[in-house]
Amino acid sequence: MRVWRVTDTGPVSTTSPIEWTREPVPTPSPGELLIRVDACGVCRTDLHVVEGDLPVHRPHVVPGHEVVGTVVEIAPGTTTEFRVNDRVGVPWLHSTCGRCVYCRRGAENLCPDSTYTGWDADGGYAEFAVVPAAYALRLPTGYSVDELAPLLCAGIIGFRALRRAELPPGGRLGLYGFGGSAHLVAQVAIHQGARVHVLTQAPHARRLAADLGAVSVGGAYDSPTEPLDAAIIFAPVGELIPTALEALDRGGILCLAGIHMSATPPLDYRRHLFHEKEIRSVEANTRDDAVAFLQFADDHRLQVTTRPYRLDEALHALRDLKAGRFAGAAVLHPAVEPEP
Repeated sequence: MRVWRVTDTGPVSTTSPIEWTREPVPTPSPGELLIRVDACGVCRTDLHVVEGDLPVHRPHVVPGHEVVGTVVEIAPGTTTEFRVNDRVGVPWLHSTCGRCVYCRRGAENLCPDSTYTGWDADGGYAEFAVVPAAYALRLPTGYSVDELAPLLCAGIIGFRALRRAELPPGGRLGLYGFGGSAHLVAQVAIHQGARVHVLTQAPHARRLAADLGAVSVGGAYDSPTEPLDAAIIFAPVGELIPTALEALDRGGILCLAGIHMSATPPLDYRRHLFHEKEIRSVEANTRDDAVAFLQFADDHRLQVTTRPYRLDEALHALRDLKAGRFAGAAVLHPAVEPEP
């Protein structure tokens, strides 16, 4: 099969930190499914893995954790609801211990022994992949494979961030950055009755936000047209934190949705945090988050904006993502007939 592996981490704009190579199709171990990859989203977390913003967990890992695939083999002894030829989703969360205090209380995303697809385990920048059956996801109906892929991280993580924001009914929500995740969260929030304000730099992203129903659209450092009950920062830019805090109304909550963020400027207590304002981070997701979001996507048809690339164009897709050259989410497509 053909596959991309990280070689030496570095900036995609000036180096080629991933290598296009050929290797045998993996064999699933007990408890795993072998899938033929039908599509794989290109997430900003992939960029952080490839460029070295995140520490190396598995040398020469295959990136990609928004994987839509078809089951081609179930390892002997595996107990699963899935069958050969079923279409499944492979998300960021790859495994947890199931025994620690966090797993036992329903916070498996905080498990100290958690592992992640495309960071600790090989992901979907390949023609085939293996996935623990217990962490594979059943997918909503009525979406193309292109549209399904971004739901598996951009959608799920954004949904968790929205939950963490505790937006009141009819509340005012600010979204800082408007890529693959934010354009899905905006639709969820609007479906739930929120007034959504989008603050982002790219003109094409601002146009998409307006088309999706944002009540106001502005630059990343602009002030929204009304105080916010909650805000979510999707852009990995620490300098946005003071800006977003100043936009919050009293008692407002700011959520930081990314796995990586640049340095945060100093905060002034009275200006940024007084009046019971809160900052909350978001770490990965639970399987319950995934099931709840995918059920929402099944019940409410979301507009998923994508930019397709061939699998062999993954480096090009990462460069375009970093440069902000497209609206929505990039999605990789393997060849029509994968190589054996």
